[in-house]
Amino acid sequence: MLEEDYGLRTSLRLVLEQDGYTVVEAADAMTALALVRAEHVDVMLVDLMLGGLDGFTFIRSARPDATAPIIVISARDAARDVVTALEAGADDYIRKPFDVAEVQARLRAALRRPAIAAHEAPDAGSAVVLDSRYGPLVFDPVAATLRRGEEEVHLTYTEFKLLHTLTENAGKVMARGSLLSQVWTDGHFGDERIVDVHIRRLRTKIEQDPGAPALVLTIRGLGYRLDPQ
Repeated sequence: MLEEDYGLRTSLRLVLEQDGYTVVEAADAMTALALVRAEHVDVMLVDLMLGGLDGFTFIRSARPDATAPIIVISARDAARDVVTALEAGADDYIRKPFDVAEVQARLRAALRRPAIAAHEAPDAGSAVVLDSRYGPLVFDPVAATLRRGEEEVHLTYTEFKLLHTLTENAGKVMARGSLLSQVWTDGHFGDERIVDVHIRRLRTKIEQDPGAPALVLTIRGLGYRLDPQ
């Protein structure tokens, strides 16, 4: 947990520890980065308003080394701040002041990826070849992996859920509202732009040219469609 306010950080840590979580905390981004790189982290709670490096910079720096979900908890509530945080690599955004029950619910949702892979994905052997033009790009929802040849492409929790949903509906146009309700099942910001932000992030990982996508197509006025190649 990266939170500069000592009182808030301590209060939240005590609540989460009562829930059975092991909490590692930091008051500044540099300390938090060192912890993320040294420890196994399942989920990150990140404030944006920090002394020194801000939360946006922390997320951009931490994301290449970690696939753990990142949940922003911030008093910054402008739409541009939400979008910037998501584009930097965050998976969720909680606005201060918050109800502790909301944080607990978002944490539970963020930690469900293994359950999704084990219980909601198709049976073993159902890995999908998304693209075979530049070396096989294979998505395996059971193992929760995406591979380009022998190299694993790291997906965040939200990117996994988004790609899983698109793959299950390959060839079909998925409206933004439908993706929002299926991927962000435990609450969202009521703004379909969150889908656009995560689609852009996903394209940087699966498209040869994210600026001219061939796999996840934008269907103007309707939504998105996954067309395996």
